[in-house]
Amino acid sequence: MLERITRPMSVAEFFAWQERQAERYELVGGIPVRLTAGARNVHDDIVVNLLAALHTALRGGGGRPFTGDGSVETLPGQIRRPDVGVDCGVRDPNALKAAEPRLVAEVLSPSTRDFHAFEKLAEYRNIESLEYILLVEPNAPEIMLWSRDASRAWVKERVASLDASLSLPSLATSLRLSDIYEGVVFPNRPRLVQDEPAGPAA
Repeated sequence: MLERITRPMSVAEFFAWQERQAERYELVGGIPVRLTAGARNVHDDIVVNLLAALHTALRGGGGRPFTGDGSVETLPGQIRRPDVGVDCGVRDPNALKAAEPRLVAEVLSPSTRDFHAFEKLAEYRNIESLEYILLVEPNAPEIMLWSRDASRAWVKERVASLDASLSLPSLATSLRLSDIYEGVVFPNRPRLVQDEPAGPAA
């Protein structure tokens, strides 16, 4: 049974509360927000492929991929759960969030109401250790990649085509879109990836 929340939670209180819940939540403005359950198969297939590609690419290195059960603190007291992430910090097996997130990825839902991923972009950009943000289109081989340049400013790049690769130099690797989209059949429907709402990059 969901407990009634009467005041904003700290991160520690949130994680203690989350352990008693059957479903996953994010902490937004001190209030737990339930994540939508029941992702479509295409969403799950891409998440599994991306995790597998990152696990293979990073094996033996300093980074480790994590799933949507993990979390990142985007702002002080704000907890988000990307679909996939890479943690390059010291991995405490009992910790509940990434120590040094280097990459986060969101696979967009076929439902347009799940454009919430765009709302998270500004928050993700505030994570000092983060180098890469991926928004993955499920309806076509197309990924929007944000990466930091030499001055630590964010640069956006659209990477499309199954023959293309995502270059991730700070992780000393690249990912082929053909691996990320392995087994995915693309429908004839409008793409979800589009330019984010207008505004200056952080």
